[in-house]
Amino acid sequence: MGVDYQEYFNRAGTKGVLGGGVHVVPVTTPMGEFQVWTKRTGNNPDVALLLLHGGPGATHEYFLAADSYLPAAGIEFYYYDQLGSGYSSAPDEPSLWTIERFVEEVEQVRVSLGLGPESFFVLGHSWGGVLAIEYALKYQQHLKGIIISNMMSNITAYNRYANDVLMPPMDQAALAEIKAFEANGDTDNPRYEDLLMEHHYVHHVLRLPAEQWPEPVVRSFARINKKIYVPLQGPSELGASGVLLDWDRTPDLHDIKIPALVIGAEHDTMDPNYLRYMASLLGAGEYWHCPDGSHMAMYDDQETYFEGLISFLRRHA
Repeated sequence: MGVDYQEYFNRAGTKGVLGGGVHVVPVTTPMGEFQVWTKRTGNNPDVALLLLHGGPGATHEYFLAADSYLPAAGIEFYYYDQLGSGYSSAPDEPSLWTIERFVEEVEQVRVSLGLGPESFFVLGHSWGGVLAIEYALKYQQHLKGIIISNMMSNITAYNRYANDVLMPPMDQAALAEIKAFEANGDTDNPRYEDLLMEHHYVHHVLRLPAEQWPEPVVRSFARINKKIYVPLQGPSELGASGVLLDWDRTPDLHDIKIPALVIGAEHDTMDPNYLRYMASLLGAGEYWHCPDGSHMAMYDDQETYFEGLISFLRRHA
């Protein structure tokens, strides 16, 4: 993974509490006990926000934009590297990379951090949105609210949007080359990444020239654990084809009764109209739109993104 997480665990010992807000959480799995890294900023008895990063297999680092907004708003929040990511243990155990096990991991993190319905919110971005939805469907009694950021609740609809809306305007020769790399299983080829950056990423993932991408985003994406990412998401960057292929929780959204915010963006890989529809299905849902944003709207439409998030948290504190 390129990260020496073991230093945290050696220093934490059995108590798991370190300085600077860092708390190492022991997580029990069918393959044994491992440790995940969390870090708290702020102290607010009414609002405690756990950030669920995407990927799957990325790291908390791309959420670091929150440092510029949430402390000043008085919001307590937690960075968290999911098992297999960043500073957390990275076991080479393919059986661990399931939605159900990740949900139980989040619940163990909640218990270890002492969070409950008087203050506990989750924000799930991208894959983290899948995890947030699944967690709320099983454990919403422990939540005060949920934020689903830049994630559709139906992967078939997500793939349809990519095929019908995002791909047709692309340079078709470049698209054909991208698809050829995917068909040949050659997605580690630097040419594949260069094509995606030029023709897809800077238009729908983060709308800045590649050389201007914020360092925390570059660092987080560079550390994606492909042993998690590929089985769940699939090797393609223009849709999902892994374990998540048939995932669809849209019919179940009405079962989530707690306050819910869905965040979408005009230029996202996720259909903003579908995200609006999702908000209407949630028991107490609302939608927030980032007109200048893409998938990483917390960077390319940053003020709008955090305005909506902070307003939601304050109203439901």
